[in-house]
Amino acid sequence: MNALCRGGLRRGSPFRLSWAAAVLLAAPGCRYTLAPPVSMSPPVEARVPNAAAVWVPPGYAATVVAGGLNFPSGITVDADGKVFVVEAGYSYGDVWLEPRLLQVLQDGTYEVVATGEDAPWTGVDAGFGDLFVAEGGLVDGGSILRITTAGKVTPLVSGLPGMGDHHTNGPVVAPDGWVYFGQGTATNSGYVGLDSYEYGWLSRRPQYHDIPCADVQVTGRNHTTRDPLTEDPTDRVETGAFAPFGTPNAVGETIPGRVPCTGAVMRVRPDGGPVELVAWGFRNPFGLAFTDAGQLYVTDNGYDERGSRKVWGTGDWLWAVTPGAWYGWPDYAGGVRLDSPPYRRPLRKRVRDVLAEAPGTPPDPVATFGVHASADGLDVAPEEFGAGGEVFVAEFGDMAPAVGKVLAPVGRRVVRVDVGTGVLTPFAVTDADAAPGAGLERPVDVAFSPDGQSLYVLDFGVMGMRGKQALPQPGTGVVWRIDRVGAGPESATVEPQDETEALGQRVYAAQCHSCHPDGHAGLGPSVLVPPRCLVPIQVRLGLGAMPAFRRSTISREELRALRAWVTRMDTVEPREKKEKE
Repeated sequence: MNALCRGGLRRGSPFRLSWAAAVLLAAPGCRYTLAPPVSMSPPVEARVPNAAAVWVPPGYAATVVAGGLNFPSGITVDADGKVFVVEAGYSYGDVWLEPRLLQVLQDGTYEVVATGEDAPWTGVDAGFGDLFVAEGGLVDGGSILRITTAGKVTPLVSGLPGMGDHHTNGPVVAPDGWVYFGQGTATNSGYVGLDSYEYGWLSRRPQYHDIPCADVQVTGRNHTTRDPLTEDPTDRVETGAFAPFGTPNAVGETIPGRVPCTGAVMRVRPDGGPVELVAWGFRNPFGLAFTDAGQLYVTDNGYDERGSRKVWGTGDWLWAVTPGAWYGWPDYAGGVRLDSPPYRRPLRKRVRDVLAEAPGTPPDPVATFGVHASADGLDVAPEEFGAGGEVFVAEFGDMAPAVGKVLAPVGRRVVRVDVGTGVLTPFAVTDADAAPGAGLERPVDVAFSPDGQSLYVLDFGVMGMRGKQALPQPGTGVVWRIDRVGAGPESATVEPQDETEALGQRVYAAQCHSCHPDGHAGLGPSVLVPPRCLVPIQVRLGLGAMPAFRRSTISREELRALRAWVTRMDTVEPREKKEKE
C-alpha cells in the first residue's frame, strides 16, 4: 500500500483532510488548467492504412475496404448490402473540394453517383430505393436531397439555417416513413462573436444568427468585442443572444421563434413538403439513428471554450429523443445548468443564463462522452453482431486548442454505449505502436450491414492542428469494416467483478468519464494513479478545476463503489490497452 494510505484519515479530522488535499494539489497533473494545448496528427506523406493497426475485441476482425477518400463524412449500407459514402467537399481549415456521393465497390474502388456544388455534404442514409443526403449549407443554406442510384438529385427542403459553426446533419429514414435530420446551431453558445469571424462565416453572412424554435425571452446580457468587419481596430460593438453581430439585446426582449430553426431535430416527408419540428435545445445534433421499435438516438456535440460566452468542461452526449422536448441549449449542458460547479473554471466568471425563463426542464442524457471527443455518427447494433441494442458511436476526436485545452488526445475511436447504464466501452482503437496513419485517424460515422455481421467505419482521414489552425489532408479518408468472426462481444477494457464495482462503473460513466475518459488523461489528468485512498477526498473536496461532488450527487455508497471501480480499472486493465489512446 502506498505510504500516503497507511495512516488513513479519521472522520472529522480537519488537519488530516487539509494535509491530504495539499499533497494532491501539489502533485503533478492536478493544476491541469495551466497545461499547454495538445496538437495531434501531423501530416503524413502517404497514408497506408493497416488492419493490424486497429485493435478490436476478441471475436471481431478489422479489414481495410478502401482508401484515398477526400473528407468523407457519412456512410450507409442499403438493403442489398451496397455501401455508399458521401465526401463532404469541405473541411475546417477552409479547404474546399467537390462534394460527391460514391458507391464503394467490392474491389475497393468507387463509382461516382452524384456531385454537388454547395458544401459540405454531411451525411447519407438509404431508403425507398434511393439515397438521402444532408447538404450542410455553409454558403447558401442547408438542404435535404433525395438522390437516385442513377444520380438524379431532388431537393426535399432547402434554405435550412446551416451557414454558421454547425451545419445540417443526418439524415435518417425513420420507421414512421419520415426523413429526420439535425440542424446545428450557428454559434457556440448563443452569441455571434470573434470566433464566428475566425471560422469564416461572419464576413460571408454578417446578419446570420441563431434562430429559436419557439418564442424565448432573453436576459439582455450583451458582449462587447472589437469589430473585425471594419478597418479601424479600435471599433467596438455590443452583441446580444439570438441576434446579428453588433445588435444588442434589451432586458427581457422576446426573440420570435420559427421553424426551421437552429439546434434542432426536424423531419420532412420523403417526397418533400413542410418541415416539422421534432425536438430542440441541442447544440449540434450530428448523428441520428433509430431502433426497430422507433426510438430515436442522437449524438450532440457539446460546447467549446471559445467565443464571447466561453463554456468550459462539457462533454458530448447521447440522447434518447422525446418528441417536443427541449434539451437545454444555450443554458444547460447534459441536463445541468451552465452556472453549476461542474462548468465553473477556476478564476473565471461563471457562465450566466441567456434565457430569462427556460422553455422546459431538459432530460438527462443516455450517456456522456469525453470533453471534445466529438461524438458523431452512430448506429444501433443488431442482435447478430453480438451487442444487440447497444449504440455504436464514431468519436472524431478533439481539435485542441481551437476548441479548448486538453492534457491528452481525446476520442479518435469507436465506442459501444450500453443505453441502459450509460457505460461506454472502447470497441475499435489504434494500436499504441502503429505507424502514423496506419490505424484509425478521425472516425466520423458507422453503419451496420443488413445481415448484422459487419460494422462499417468511415474514417475522415488525417487532420492535425497547428495552433488553432486545422490541417486537413485530402486523399486520406478510409472505409474500414469490422466483422464478427467469433462469439463476442468481449470488453475492450475490464468488466466489473461484483455489484459494488458495477455501481462504481455507472457512477464513473455519469460523473467522471467526460474529463477522464476510461480513467486516462483528457481534459483532466489520469485517475489511474495511486494512492487509491485519496479518491474519496478528491471527489469530495474538488481539486484545481475539478468540482466537489456532494452527497446529493455522489452518495457515500456510490463513492465507495467509485473507489472500487477505479481500483479495478487500474489493476486489471492490460497496459497495452491503456496506451492505445
